[in-house]
Amino acid sequence: MTTEMGILPTLRTELSLHPGPAGADGSPSWTIRDPVRNRFFRISWPAFEILSRWWAETPAKIAEAVSAETTLHPTDDDVKGVAEFLVANQLTRPAGPQDTQRLVSRAEAEKQSWFHWLMHHYLFFRIPLVRPDHWLDRTLPLVRWLGSHGFQVTTMMALTIGLILAGRQWDLFVATLVDTFSLSGLVSYGIALTVVKVIHELAHAYTAKNHGCRVPSMGVAFLVLWPMLYTDVNDTWMLPERKKRLQVGSAGILAELIIAAWATLAWAFLPEGPWKQATFVLAALTWISSLAINLSPFMRFDGYFIAMDAMEMPNLHPRSFAMARWWLRNVLFGLGTPPPEPLPAGRRRALIAFAVAVWIYRLVLFLGIAVMVYHFFIKAVGIMLFVVEIWWFVARPIWAEVREWEKVKTTIMAGTRIRWTLGTLGALILLALIPWQGSVSAPAVMKGSRSAALHLPFPARLEAIHVSHGQAVKPGDVLMSFTAPDIALRKAVAQARIDGKTAEFEAATLDPLLRDRAGIVQEDLRKAQAELAVLEAEANRLAILAPMEGRILDILPDMQPGDWLSPRQKLGLVLENSAPIAVAYVAEDDLARIQGGAGATFSPHAMESASRPGRVQRIDPSPAKTLPDGALASVHGGDIPARVSGQTVIPDGAITRVTIALEGPPPAHEEIGTISIEAENSSLIGRLARSVMVVLIREWGA
Repeated sequence: MTTEMGILPTLRTELSLHPGPAGADGSPSWTIRDPVRNRFFRISWPAFEILSRWWAETPAKIAEAVSAETTLHPTDDDVKGVAEFLVANQLTRPAGPQDTQRLVSRAEAEKQSWFHWLMHHYLFFRIPLVRPDHWLDRTLPLVRWLGSHGFQVTTMMALTIGLILAGRQWDLFVATLVDTFSLSGLVSYGIALTVVKVIHELAHAYTAKNHGCRVPSMGVAFLVLWPMLYTDVNDTWMLPERKKRLQVGSAGILAELIIAAWATLAWAFLPEGPWKQATFVLAALTWISSLAINLSPFMRFDGYFIAMDAMEMPNLHPRSFAMARWWLRNVLFGLGTPPPEPLPAGRRRALIAFAVAVWIYRLVLFLGIAVMVYHFFIKAVGIMLFVVEIWWFVARPIWAEVREWEKVKTTIMAGTRIRWTLGTLGALILLALIPWQGSVSAPAVMKGSRSAALHLPFPARLEAIHVSHGQAVKPGDVLMSFTAPDIALRKAVAQARIDGKTAEFEAATLDPLLRDRAGIVQEDLRKAQAELAVLEAEANRLAILAPMEGRILDILPDMQPGDWLSPRQKLGLVLENSAPIAVAYVAEDDLARIQGGAGATFSPHAMESASRPGRVQRIDPSPAKTLPDGALASVHGGDIPARVSGQTVIPDGAITRVTIALEGPPPAHEEIGTISIEAENSSLIGRLARSVMVVLIREWGA
């Protein structure tokens, strides 16, 4: 960088210097623009003053000039530090063989193997499609009105009215959203997403151009082969006003919210038809895309750049990660090293918390992407890409941090904090290895071992209710009486025919002239009598009888004599006087740990009900394909993840039905709760290994 004589390197002539925003302490800053690489570097006031006197050529002369002409008092080392920064970021001109060799060495170090190049470009790469700068200059006057105060006020009014009207039709909005979850609906969302994202990127480009920035390219970026549009607005780093940078960063989200506002208003007013459906798709998509995705600061989307500009913290992710790593090393090893940059304690804690949140978010996201990639491709390719995802996004950062610990191993081992860290780690490992978990918990429902629902055979009118809720009944007891006027009428008609045919038959037996018809009349009489017997049987079915000994429960409320009731209505329930059972649904990972006859305890969710002991009576041989006890499903507020298909509830995971015989009297009604079953002791590590093996065996055989 410098010769033995202390001569400083020469700056590249194509660099330009621009005023930057004020720092957190109010001090001015400047931005160095490298047009060749389209990169920008923020420098402080002392660095600017030093660069302003770079012509002095030596650190001593520059430091002396700055001290004489400003209130700053830099040292020779400060000037050398600026020179090192310039050289490290390739902002100087090579002045001899030494600099040339340094650049060659750096280029060699940056070379990647074909494997690393392929992995990097598989994970993320960009394809510039257009260079829109001149076109944006020509068309900017046509769209400038979209940023006017009048249009903003009008949009706010449209947003307010649209939300009020949508709120009044919320049930219809939700029902329409569910209806769009189909193949045609997904195609509509795909088309709408493409249109909205083009408008989103144009909003960034036009806003940057409106503030005098250059937009060199627009195109498509691929994150794990997932396409996303992008716009190069790096020139906004030259804008000293934070407000303008925030306007550029938030332009895409604001454009989507404008679309959402007007689409919501249009949906509320349009009649049923394709246009109403189209505006609904636009409204639903833009609300979700803007609020749930683009505003997230955890990935490098608009929310991240907005957060950087709002906090005046360029490179927010790297700086917060560096601060969190420093905090982690001090907590684990007590190194006592200074933070990577001097910041107030409050902001330092905020950066650490933000970094931890980003790590957790990315861990969940990248694991999900890895699983998706595994299932999307064929087995062999999916496994390879899954491993790459886990290594690059999860294991590689952890390994890089461990290697940093290795560099200061001597200092770490010399401290006292390492003993506490290793002791805590050992205790956690021991806790994970000890098989202290001796039970399995599962959602369950308690019910009578046998019950019978009461229903009418056909529509009828209630005559009387002969029992009350909770009353003991015996087989054959009449519980309710019903009548059907049409049956009574048909019985009267049949009886009249019987009477007539009886009289006719008696006359035929006495009158020789009618004796030939006696056989025919007798056959008609038998038919009439058979019809009457059928009607009598139908009428008798209208007396609801107890099918077994037990108690009558859940009598249909508000029934009054004279009410007409349908066969679809449940009139009540007869619960047999026998011990109750609990039906539990055990996860696949825990099934191997329980055996028939194992002890169990049912704990109802209702606070007024007591727990009941019992024993495992039956374990189904295969997983449940449906969930007949729908109250346990997540779609109905239960604990079992499930979905509804037609009239059937289908569990999302592998669960097996286990029947437990409980002690005590049968419950007055079904009760939801949790069953705890005695099981083979297992450790956390053992359960994790078993789960992994189950997945491997299942996927290997799939």
